[in-house]
Amino acid sequence: MSDETIVLCFPVQPEQVVRIRENCSGRRILVSNQDDISKDIFDADIFCGHAKKEPIEWARVTAAGRLKWIQSTAAGLDHCLFDEIIESNVIVSGCSALFANQVAEHAMALLFGLLRSLPVFYRAQQKKEFVRRPTDELYGKTIGIVGFGGNGQRIAQALRPVAAKIVATDLFPESCQGAADEVYPAGELSRLLSQSDVIIVTLPLTKVNEKLIGESQLATMKKGGYLVNVGRGSVVDQAALIEALRSGHLAGAGLDVCDPEPLPFTSPLWELENVIITPHVGAQSTTRVPMTVELFCENLRRYDQETPLCNLVDKNIGFPRPENRASTSSLDRFCGSKLEPDGATQT
Repeated sequence: MSDETIVLCFPVQPEQVVRIRENCSGRRILVSNQDDISKDIFDADIFCGHAKKEPIEWARVTAAGRLKWIQSTAAGLDHCLFDEIIESNVIVSGCSALFANQVAEHAMALLFGLLRSLPVFYRAQQKKEFVRRPTDELYGKTIGIVGFGGNGQRIAQALRPVAAKIVATDLFPESCQGAADEVYPAGELSRLLSQSDVIIVTLPLTKVNEKLIGESQLATMKKGGYLVNVGRGSVVDQAALIEALRSGHLAGAGLDVCDPEPLPFTSPLWELENVIITPHVGAQSTTRVPMTVELFCENLRRYDQETPLCNLVDKNIGFPRPENRASTSSLDRFCGSKLEPDGATQT
């Protein structure tokens, strides 16, 4: 293994590099950064990270024939699952469910902020107006979760004590029965939309999911419903969403993800009083990097033992199959008390 190189491109601290070195079987470790990764990737036998600033030329990388495995430090794989990688022998694993607690908390923050009219009250606070205004509540409402992987299931667990009913759609509905009151096949999205007061989108971006929720789907939602998106911005047709909000068909939207990112200064979403926008921070945590390091170390051991990787991605569908993804109940080994916050909160 000593002739192989691991290239890292996420905000690791020196002590975390030592932790990886303890599990890397003598491989060389190169700590790259967002400015250099498009060049350094060609030195990688194993790549752990997420290139955000400059796109990687995956066609050239696969043609070089050196890269064997990508361990994404994000749950979404749209940054690396291009056709060249899909069609290659490169193994891909991700961070599905690793940040489910944080995403669930953020989804709840967006939802309750909308329900309790916090944008309205914040604007009033800026004007020093102490005036009671109408609010809504979650009690008695039906929650519909679009995409029921680790994040979706954790959101369901967090909201179950308050919501009247939780329904979901998933590509593998048989694998997550019991986590919600009902789980429908992905093709029954309209059924979920028509009965839900709140829609929470957790889907990754794939060719199948792009603009999955458009004008007709938003029209199927209940009048006065809410939409929260903590998946990927491109899953929702943003122009159609703006119109549904302006017309009053939707009461509000909480968006941690937009299309494109960053959201342009000219976007009407900035001006809508029934919208809460956060800059893709749903998975942020003071323990995010240590958790990622622990997952990578676990997968390094598995890789060397030739056993299935945790969160091994099925490249044809764009995410891990249920039998390969980390479950929310198994995450303690990656985010237990032994992990100390390090202040790194990058997504």
